[in-house]
Amino acid sequence: MDKLKITGGRPLQGEVRMSGAKNAALPVMCAALLTAKPLTVTNVPLLRDVSTMAKLLEEMGLRVERSQEGRVVLHAPTINEPTASYERVKTMRASVLVLGPLLARCGQAKVSLPGGCAIGARPVDQHVKGLEAMGATITIEHGYMHATAGCAARASSWTS
Repeated sequence: MDKLKITGGRPLQGEVRMSGAKNAALPVMCAALLTAKPLTVTNVPLLRDVSTMAKLLEEMGLRVERSQEGRVVLHAPTINEPTASYERVKTMRASVLVLGPLLARCGQAKVSLPGGCAIGARPVDQHVKGLEAMGATITIEHGYMHATAGCAARASSWTS
Protein backbone atom coordinates (compact mmCIF):
# COMPACT_ATOMS: atom_id res chain seq x y z
CA MET A 1 0.00 0.00 0.00
CA ASP A 2 1.45 3.31 -1.10
CA LYS A 3 -1.03 5.59 0.60
CA LEU A 4 -4.08 5.63 2.81
CA LYS A 5 -6.98 7.83 1.69
CA ILE A 6 -9.58 8.77 4.28
CA THR A 7 -12.94 10.20 3.24
CA GLY A 8 -15.87 11.30 5.32
CA GLY A 9 -15.44 14.96 6.16
CA ARG A 10 -16.42 14.63 9.84
CA PRO A 11 -14.00 15.43 12.67
CA LEU A 12 -13.13 12.55 14.94
CA GLN A 13 -13.89 12.76 18.64
CA GLY A 14 -14.00 10.43 21.61
CA GLU A 15 -11.62 8.48 23.76
CA VAL A 16 -9.69 5.29 23.20
CA ARG A 17 -7.93 3.44 26.00
CA MET A 18 -4.48 2.42 24.81
CA SER A 19 -3.10 -0.92 25.95
CA GLY A 20 0.30 -0.93 27.57
CA ALA A 21 3.24 -2.18 25.55
CA LYS A 22 4.81 -5.53 26.43
CA ASN A 23 8.23 -4.38 25.23
CA ALA A 24 8.07 -1.45 27.67
CA ALA A 25 6.54 -3.37 30.58
CA LEU A 26 9.08 -6.22 30.67
CA PRO A 27 12.21 -4.05 31.20
CA VAL A 28 10.37 -1.97 33.80
CA MET A 29 9.38 -5.14 35.66
CA CYS A 30 13.05 -6.21 35.67
CA ALA A 31 13.97 -2.84 37.18
CA ALA A 32 12.27 -4.01 40.38
CA LEU A 33 15.38 -6.15 40.94
CA LEU A 34 17.36 -2.97 41.54
CA THR A 35 15.62 -1.87 44.73
CA ALA A 36 14.29 -3.24 47.99
CA LYS A 37 11.38 -0.79 47.78
CA PRO A 38 8.05 -1.70 46.13
CA LEU A 39 7.62 -0.76 42.49
CA THR A 40 4.15 -0.15 41.06
CA VAL A 41 3.62 -0.32 37.31
CA THR A 42 0.31 0.53 35.66
CA ASN A 43 -1.18 -0.22 32.25
CA VAL A 44 0.69 -3.53 32.01
CA PRO A 45 -0.88 -5.75 29.33
CA LEU A 46 -2.29 -9.12 30.36
CA LEU A 47 -0.05 -11.22 28.12
CA ARG A 48 1.76 -14.54 28.48
CA ASP A 49 5.23 -12.94 28.43
CA VAL A 50 4.22 -10.62 31.27
CA SER A 51 2.99 -13.62 33.28
CA THR A 52 6.20 -15.51 32.51
CA MET A 53 8.32 -12.56 33.64
CA ALA A 54 6.28 -12.31 36.85
CA LYS A 55 6.90 -16.02 37.54
CA LEU A 56 10.62 -15.64 36.80
CA LEU A 57 10.88 -12.73 39.23
CA GLU A 58 8.93 -14.67 41.87
CA GLU A 59 11.41 -17.55 41.53
CA MET A 60 14.14 -15.06 42.45
CA GLY A 61 12.28 -14.03 45.58
CA LEU A 62 10.19 -11.06 44.49
CA ARG A 63 6.61 -10.64 45.60
CA VAL A 64 4.42 -9.91 42.59
CA GLU A 65 0.79 -8.77 42.78
CA ARG A 66 -1.22 -8.36 39.57
CA SER A 67 -4.67 -6.95 38.98
CA GLN A 68 -7.03 -7.48 36.05
CA GLU A 69 -6.82 -3.71 35.43
CA GLY A 70 -3.14 -3.96 34.46
CA ARG A 71 -1.55 -2.87 37.73
CA VAL A 72 1.52 -4.80 38.89
CA VAL A 73 3.25 -4.29 42.23
CA LEU A 74 6.71 -5.84 42.53
CA HIS A 75 8.63 -5.97 45.80
CA ALA A 76 12.16 -7.31 46.20
CA PRO A 77 13.31 -6.74 49.78
CA THR A 78 15.69 -9.65 49.20
CA ILE A 79 16.76 -11.69 46.21
CA ASN A 80 16.86 -15.35 47.14
CA GLU A 81 18.40 -16.66 43.95
CA PRO A 82 20.09 -14.58 41.21
CA THR A 83 19.37 -17.29 38.62
CA ALA A 84 17.06 -17.40 35.60
CA SER A 85 16.58 -21.07 34.83
CA TYR A 86 16.23 -22.54 31.38
CA GLU A 87 12.76 -23.87 32.20
CA ARG A 88 11.48 -20.31 32.54
CA VAL A 89 13.74 -18.53 30.03
CA LYS A 90 13.17 -20.97 27.15
CA THR A 91 9.71 -19.52 26.54
CA MET A 92 10.65 -15.83 26.55
CA ARG A 93 13.65 -14.09 25.01
CA ALA A 94 13.14 -11.01 27.20
CA SER A 95 14.37 -12.99 30.21
CA VAL A 96 17.90 -11.78 29.41
CA LEU A 97 16.73 -8.40 30.76
CA VAL A 98 17.27 -9.66 34.33
CA LEU A 99 21.03 -10.03 33.76
CA GLY A 100 22.01 -6.38 34.26
CA PRO A 101 19.80 -5.66 37.29
CA LEU A 102 20.94 -8.88 39.00
CA LEU A 103 24.57 -7.89 38.45
CA ALA A 104 23.93 -4.41 39.82
CA ARG A 105 22.11 -5.63 42.94
CA CYS A 106 23.82 -8.96 43.70
CA GLY A 107 27.19 -8.69 42.00
CA GLN A 108 26.52 -11.96 40.19
CA ALA A 109 23.93 -13.68 38.01
CA LYS A 110 23.31 -16.95 36.23
CA VAL A 111 20.94 -16.59 33.30
CA SER A 112 20.08 -19.27 30.78
CA LEU A 113 20.56 -18.45 27.14
CA PRO A 114 17.11 -17.81 25.68
CA GLY A 115 15.33 -20.31 23.49
CA GLY A 116 14.57 -20.02 19.80
CA CYS A 117 12.71 -17.18 18.22
CA ALA A 118 9.94 -17.47 15.65
CA ILE A 119 11.16 -14.38 13.75
CA GLY A 120 14.77 -15.54 13.41
CA ALA A 121 18.08 -15.26 15.23
CA ARG A 122 18.29 -12.47 17.79
CA PRO A 123 21.48 -12.98 19.78
CA VAL A 124 22.03 -11.50 23.23
CA ASP A 125 25.58 -10.39 22.43
CA GLN A 126 24.73 -6.70 22.72
CA HIS A 127 23.64 -7.23 26.34
CA VAL A 128 26.89 -9.09 27.05
CA LYS A 129 29.06 -6.49 25.29
CA GLY A 130 27.42 -3.62 27.17
CA LEU A 131 27.86 -5.25 30.58
CA GLU A 132 31.45 -6.24 29.81
CA ALA A 133 32.18 -2.63 28.78
CA MET A 134 31.07 -1.62 32.29
CA GLY A 135 33.41 -4.13 33.93
CA ALA A 136 31.37 -7.33 34.18
CA THR A 137 32.94 -10.70 33.56
CA ILE A 138 30.65 -13.02 31.62
CA THR A 139 31.31 -16.60 30.63
CA ILE A 140 29.01 -19.05 28.89
CA GLU A 141 28.97 -22.60 30.20
CA HIS A 142 26.43 -25.37 29.64
CA GLY A 143 23.87 -22.99 28.13
CA TYR A 144 24.08 -20.41 30.93
CA MET A 145 25.62 -16.95 31.12
CA HIS A 146 27.60 -16.72 34.36
CA ALA A 147 28.22 -13.09 35.21
CA THR A 148 30.08 -11.34 38.00
CA ALA A 149 30.70 -7.69 38.72
CA GLY A 150 31.89 -5.51 41.56
CA CYS A 151 33.68 -6.56 44.70
CA ALA A 152 33.49 -10.05 46.18
CA ALA A 153 31.86 -8.75 49.36
CA ARG A 154 28.86 -7.44 47.44
CA ALA A 155 28.65 -10.61 45.38
CA SER A 156 27.89 -12.60 48.52
CA SER A 157 25.26 -10.18 49.81
CA TRP A 158 22.03 -10.65 47.89
CA THR A 159 19.89 -8.74 50.36
CA SER A 160 21.40 -5.30 49.76
